[in-house]
Amino acid sequence: MKHDAPAPPELGTHDGISYALFEPETEAAGGVVVLHGAGSSKESHFDFSRLCRDRGLAALAYDARGHGRSAGEFGPTAFGDALAMCDLLRAHAPRVALRGSSMGGWQAIHAAAMDPEIAAVVAVCPAPEDILLRGLRTGKLEGFSYDAAAMEPWVSSLDVYAAAARLGPRTALLLLHARGDEQIPYTVSEELHRSAQDPKRLLLFPGGHHRSLQHDLEVQNLSARFVERAFSSG
Repeated sequence: MKHDAPAPPELGTHDGISYALFEPETEAAGGVVVLHGAGSSKESHFDFSRLCRDRGLAALAYDARGHGRSAGEFGPTAFGDALAMCDLLRAHAPRVALRGSSMGGWQAIHAAAMDPEIAAVVAVCPAPEDILLRGLRTGKLEGFSYDAAAMEPWVSSLDVYAAAARLGPRTALLLLHARGDEQIPYTVSEELHRSAQDPKRLLLFPGGHHRSLQHDLEVQNLSARFVERAFSSG
């Protein structure tokens, strides 16, 4: 059986950041900025972006600096870049949420702590600073370009658990983690959940691995429903 190819996104560049915008045919009920993990790219999350579009949400996936087609190196501008993508998406959607995986989940929590108008954060197996620092020091953060001189002092100055605690009362937090994650222990998400205020939700899944939840259709739909409820409650 043949199926029509999905409609392509609108591709663009903003301040050197390469992005793909997925817009529904009708007015968007809200929008989701999609943040990928270390060494990945926006294309890895087109499946979730298309699902959002099919549900009437706009989605914007982008290459973090040092990744894909974006200019520059990854470093201390990352949270500001995420918020700039939120501002870009606000031209197409009344409210905006963030969905990030691994290092993208870490960025999403920190960025949302800087903007109380973010409606929701979905963090999939989010990375904490100590694991990122270990990757830097052992050379295991691979597949992307980063500002080596700036990265370690910058990451050392941050605390993702404190950022989760600073999320505004209008920002709902959903934490998703596979118990079988071989890179980031699920206890990280448990601690983030303890740190955060309501509204918040933690879901731990049996088995799996570090990337198993990102492309699971049931998990993607669950994430989209969480975001939709955050939009409607705002």
